[in-house]
Amino acid sequence: MTQSPREPVGANRPLDSEIDSDPDDRGARSSGPEGEQSAEGKVGAGRQFIGGVKELGIVVGLALLLSFLIKTFLLQAFWIPSGSMENTLVKDDRVIVTKLIPHPFDLQRGDIVVFEDPGPADNKWLKGLPATTASTVGGPLHGVLVFVGLLPEDSENHLIKRVIGLPGDHVQSDGSQAALKINGVAIDERSYLKPGDYPSEDKPFDIVVPKDCVWVMGDHRSDSADSRFHDDGTGATGCVPTNKIVGRALVVVWPLDHVTWLGKPDTAFAKLPAQGANTTPATMGTIPGSTATVKPAS
Repeated sequence: MTQSPREPVGANRPLDSEIDSDPDDRGARSSGPEGEQSAEGKVGAGRQFIGGVKELGIVVGLALLLSFLIKTFLLQAFWIPSGSMENTLVKDDRVIVTKLIPHPFDLQRGDIVVFEDPGPADNKWLKGLPATTASTVGGPLHGVLVFVGLLPEDSENHLIKRVIGLPGDHVQSDGSQAALKINGVAIDERSYLKPGDYPSEDKPFDIVVPKDCVWVMGDHRSDSADSRFHDDGTGATGCVPTNKIVGRALVVVWPLDHVTWLGKPDTAFAKLPAQGANTTPATMGTIPGSTATVKPAS
């Protein structure tokens, strides 16, 4: 009896390649683990980017807050646009002012201070001076940068002078080339007066500094309408209230070849009687002159 030959094992079974020949099925398989990893990578990169943006926002926010706090309570830069304090400060100098003066620390004679215009609304010290051009640095963000202290304020309402008399001091000049007197004692101002200037030539005054006020003068006396110019002869209108003082100038920081510490003069006020000594002033008239401004530095 003849037997039919056996078929090879699996001869009629479809090959795996035939089973998987559907292109759609292959696409589904290929989007398995590798496709999932690719999608997860994109999600992870997006999360990292968002996290980085958040972190940058926090850092920038803290930096702006710190700048605002420093400007408000500690230090601020100011720009010198005039020659009223030459040669101690010259035009375009930038100075750093500490706001810890006059409180919690006390003012002293010889301090250089920045103060708000103390004149009444109808008779400001800066009245009649040409306006300076407001800065446009920062473009649309200018206002924000000014607010936080990264740019100067556009206010033209500040001046810078040297403190000559403290509350209760009797300050006087006969209007000649002679030295000023404080509480009856002549002071030597040659260490800071502009060479060629005299202490108060042609501008006599004789006043007692009122309580909570200071008598201020520029170092370039012939180009500084300071307390002398604005006083009524009694000290009441020419002195600057201490609550108008923004702070004391510490150091010139720009330009680099002008960098210097603005310390108190060593000898000019060293041996003066205490405030309140010899306080019987004579009557003097008002004094004409000109003034100069200081504005926050750019």
